[in-house]
Amino acid sequence: MKSFLSVTLAFNTGLVILLSGLPPTAANAVNEPTQLGDYRGAREAPHPDWFKESFLDLEEDIAEAAASGKRLVLYFWQDGCPYCAELIKNNFTQRDISEAMQQRFDLVAINMWGDRDVIQVGGQSFSEKNLSDALRVNYTPTLMFFDEKGNVALRLDGYVPPERFRLAMDYASADNQITSTFREFVANRETPAATGILHNEPFFAENPFDLTTPVKAGNQPIAVYFEQHNCSACDTLHQQVLIDSATRKLAALFYSVQLDMWADTPVVRPDGGHTNARQWADDLGISYAPSIVFFDSAGKEVMRIDAFLKTFHTQSVFDYVLNEAYIEQPNFQRYISVRAETLREQGIDVNIWSY
Repeated sequence: MKSFLSVTLAFNTGLVILLSGLPPTAANAVNEPTQLGDYRGAREAPHPDWFKESFLDLEEDIAEAAASGKRLVLYFWQDGCPYCAELIKNNFTQRDISEAMQQRFDLVAINMWGDRDVIQVGGQSFSEKNLSDALRVNYTPTLMFFDEKGNVALRLDGYVPPERFRLAMDYASADNQITSTFREFVANRETPAATGILHNEPFFAENPFDLTTPVKAGNQPIAVYFEQHNCSACDTLHQQVLIDSATRKLAALFYSVQLDMWADTPVVRPDGGHTNARQWADDLGISYAPSIVFFDSAGKEVMRIDAFLKTFHTQSVFDYVLNEAYIEQPNFQRYISVRAETLREQGIDVNIWSY
């Protein structure tokens, strides 16, 4: 489905990217020379010296960590990533987090665009960028916490603030016997300061929630907002991201429903199955509020936002799903890089770290 805000642009590589948010005159000005738009918001932060120096044999790294009573963490990052810089500067500079990471984990950095050889668990060999593709790393930072058997104990896609990160360390550490989902673990321990309300939006569908309706029509993708009361990050989504007019226009093009992730609200899933909000959140592995899960017009999940994102990246996800760009470009980071450059070529300033 193509939005009314979209412009189709072809590149020398033959890749076609569909971009949102361009002013009405942009389509007519594609071939006219314009001043290159500014690019703002990229941030760098040096990695702490306690990161593990690894030969990137992951089975060996897991065994070495286990021998020291620790667990391996893979940290996927990229140059200029403001969310990675936030993790380094806002999380890892806090003494308790830094000490806990060093005591409980061996952290190995993986450049998602890097060419170093990695021996993956099971003996398969990849480059850093091919491993990132194989593991479907759509956001940086992504952190994968492995247990002693090489299983993923916890995966964090995107940046989470210090309070939630402390709980992630507790949940994924070797001395925790996991008996609950991370979502339940957080709910029993986190007491966030927030408004305590669920924010309604005019583009949210009303109860009863039957997600087979847009599937039967076959012409509208679906966005399911899993939220909760007393959620400061949910407040931020509605009060600082979705308040933007261009973002709201994109969001309104989805068949959108808002679910309280702890409620027993009945839901008919896109595949026709009957469930409730809480059970569906469990089945989907939702561990962060707010999470937005996107389904195509046939009812298949194609993308999700389950971490902190500001306006540019949120708009980029909406656009990526609306225009089915994931079909031609399965790597979301490549998509947004080209999207940003194309906007700049149209004289539009891009700020990846602002609301």
